[in-house]
Amino acid sequence: MGKNRADALPSSWEPQAHEADIYQRWVDRGYFTADVSSSKPPFSIVLPPPNVTGQLHMGHALDHTLADALVRRKRMQGYEVLWLPGMDHAGIATQTKVEAMLKETEGKTRWDYSREDFIEKVWEWKRKYGGTITTQMRAIGDSLDWSRERFTLDEGLSTAVQTIFKQLYDKGMIYRAHRLVNWSPVLETAVSDIEVVYKDVEGELVSFRYGSMNDDEPHVVVATTRIETMLGDVAIAVHPDDERYRDLVGTELPHPFREDLTLKVIADDYVDPEFGTGAVKITPAHDPNDYAMGLRHNLDMPSIMDKKGRIAGTGTRFDGLTREEARTALCEALREQGRIVKEIRPYVHSVGHSERSGEAIEPRLSMQWFVKVDELARMSGDAVRQGDTVIHPKALEPRYFDWVDDMHDWCISRQLWWGHRIPIWYGPEGEVVCVGPDEEPPQGEGWEQDPDVLDTWFSSALWPFSTMGWPDSTADLQRFYPTSVLVTAYDILFFWVARMMMFGTFAGTTTPEILGEAAEGRPQIPFTDLYLHGLVRDEKGRKMSKSLGNGIDPMDWVERFGADALRFALARGANPGVDLPLGEDAAQSSRNFATKLFNATRFALMNGAVVGELPAREELSDADRWILDELEAVRAQVDSYLDDYQFAKASEELYQFVWGTFCDWYLEIAKVQIPRELDAASEAERRRGEITQVVLGRVLNVVLKMLHPVMPFVTEVLWTALTGEESITIAPWPTAEDTNGGAERDERAARRIADLDKLVTELRRFRSDQGVKPSQKVPGRMDLGAVDLAEQEDLLRSLARIEEPGEGFQESASVEVRLSEGTLDVAVDTSGTVDVAAERKRLEKDLAKAQKELDTTGKKLGNENFLSKAPEAVVEKIRERQRVAQEEYDRLSQRLEALN
Repeated sequence: MGKNRADALPSSWEPQAHEADIYQRWVDRGYFTADVSSSKPPFSIVLPPPNVTGQLHMGHALDHTLADALVRRKRMQGYEVLWLPGMDHAGIATQTKVEAMLKETEGKTRWDYSREDFIEKVWEWKRKYGGTITTQMRAIGDSLDWSRERFTLDEGLSTAVQTIFKQLYDKGMIYRAHRLVNWSPVLETAVSDIEVVYKDVEGELVSFRYGSMNDDEPHVVVATTRIETMLGDVAIAVHPDDERYRDLVGTELPHPFREDLTLKVIADDYVDPEFGTGAVKITPAHDPNDYAMGLRHNLDMPSIMDKKGRIAGTGTRFDGLTREEARTALCEALREQGRIVKEIRPYVHSVGHSERSGEAIEPRLSMQWFVKVDELARMSGDAVRQGDTVIHPKALEPRYFDWVDDMHDWCISRQLWWGHRIPIWYGPEGEVVCVGPDEEPPQGEGWEQDPDVLDTWFSSALWPFSTMGWPDSTADLQRFYPTSVLVTAYDILFFWVARMMMFGTFAGTTTPEILGEAAEGRPQIPFTDLYLHGLVRDEKGRKMSKSLGNGIDPMDWVERFGADALRFALARGANPGVDLPLGEDAAQSSRNFATKLFNATRFALMNGAVVGELPAREELSDADRWILDELEAVRAQVDSYLDDYQFAKASEELYQFVWGTFCDWYLEIAKVQIPRELDAASEAERRRGEITQVVLGRVLNVVLKMLHPVMPFVTEVLWTALTGEESITIAPWPTAEDTNGGAERDERAARRIADLDKLVTELRRFRSDQGVKPSQKVPGRMDLGAVDLAEQEDLLRSLARIEEPGEGFQESASVEVRLSEGTLDVAVDTSGTVDVAAERKRLEKDLAKAQKELDTTGKKLGNENFLSKAPEAVVEKIRERQRVAQEEYDRLSQRLEALN
């Protein structure tokens, strides 16, 4: 049956002393390396690639904890698991960091280098500083297959990017056009929607007059928070039904500063006639709504700013000014002309800012490359509607459909040097050639490659299959694609998930011989399950941010509480699709849980717990059968929860079982069932002890396995000490046979132990109320046979410290307990065990406190003025306080009466 292995454990659990060595041992032994030739069923996940510039934040920690819990469990269930790691080159973030470094160390900008030299500088930075986050991922226990680690700019992924670009281009699904985009004047590039952060800022609302200064002649008053864009105004829009402007529609008004522009008055349903003056200035080249209106009305779209956000090309004295300078200068110029209608007043409005560089984003017309998404989006929507990909939780499906069913063409070009360069070549005679990965670019004088690079999300959209070798037909693709599940936060459902679905289904149509088919001729999808978790917020539910100072560094928690505590705190709060409020109390609670588990296992091992075969069911005591049946119920429930991605419920189920059912109850029983002095014990007592040791070992074996996916480090240490086996990482996941041997639940044993629990609790409460010391035994008389607890008498007397009555027994008190099989009356003799005077004094003091609480709550509840004004919840809380106080008063009064 094994041997006592308590000596294999340290005296206390200090995670910092063990976790790093444990993790490296796992890696060295190859536990995380997937075997493509294995006959086991496959299970695969690709890690959402963190930025090469990144550091682990709580969102990462949650995402990685849940994915790691899935893959660790699947390994134990007998799957061949591939959890594939990698990093994103993070075009804007990385180039910005390197440019800042060069400015600080060399006083240079990227323009002081050739493109090739600057890119080499970025590679040098990546080799030296990139990948901090991978070290942190190891620290929290990510069981990733490091032998397959990928980078979005490595050679294989570059081939995949070039392949799909050409496929899309040849089908007319990639095109170049002059469109309005989010523009960063600091970075001098278009940026994606996800890189725009909206902030409320204090601006100024300026009302000014277009047209004649004579009230009897055509004129219109408009208001704007972006007065600088009026240099690009080409129209004034009003609502078609607005009688005030009906006669002006179709006329033109002169521009006060530009002779080359006139402002056409147009009618459009977009305008709200109730807002402001009911007239809106239209600057199609610098506002998304104005741009849409410009397309509808075929308006000119003059750009009035250069790449740095300075006024340019207007032919006015404002050229060369920054946006802020132009704002002030134009207000002064309009005031000089008498066109300011109202005094400028503060106005708080939401403005998009660059996430990377911090400045306000400028909507700007520029020549960019786009992906035509209508067909791709349709296939992505169909994949979910037809069940090829299943979204968990289902409640988030509508959000997915809202995005894919109303998606706009995707701007994929960025004006950077770091990234996948667009594989388009321009010839001296206007030729445009798209070059595939196996093709040579055109040669000869005058041929130039497009200078832009692709949006980082373009290469990330290929991640599930490019990382496995696509467009080649690799063994990994044939074995592990499509991936089993994608674990990610719901906030990037559109930005990343939808893009992977688009490119995955598209690649499924172009290379079905490589990627296979989903079903019935439908294109293959990149993942069969999509699990969306919520965002980590602070304990008050606020978004974590530097400005609020409420961010939590997960590595700080790892250092202070251990990786297991971090992971368990996150998993315990991870309900599908719901945000997770998190504070330090959660980490401390999880740290205490790890300590409790450690101490319980150490105690069990010191008392001979072993992993062995269970004896026949009839040899087990009621307590043994009960704990094994409870263990099976928990195992089945945890399995059900994990199959449904209910990490919080599974973690809570295990927490309550380990802390309450096992540690606080069964271990107490085990102390009684295992003889302290083996030599003095009878054969029956020794046998009962041996059985209890096996039951202890079995419960711990199963509990540690079920906790391992979320708490890998402490369970590794405890399980190997318990079993003497190599590693819990490669241990089999528990089944019903491993808990209670597959037996039917013993309801009678469960009832008896529940009654025993209630009886012990009531007797302990009585002892406490009577002031009996915990270690002191009290004589007691009872008929346990009358309530079907005769077999539990030894346990009861030991746990409740109630000894057999001897000569001179005098009943001084009685404890009546209602049980499932009737009411049990326990007569006790507390004479000689209680200092009557001291106990009376204590009870009278507590009684006075209860009376004071009754008086306080009674006054409030008797105050009609208070009751009419106070919220119902407050009143109900006071009623509850009064109820508790009354119960306490009655209980203490009875104790005093009995004492007298």
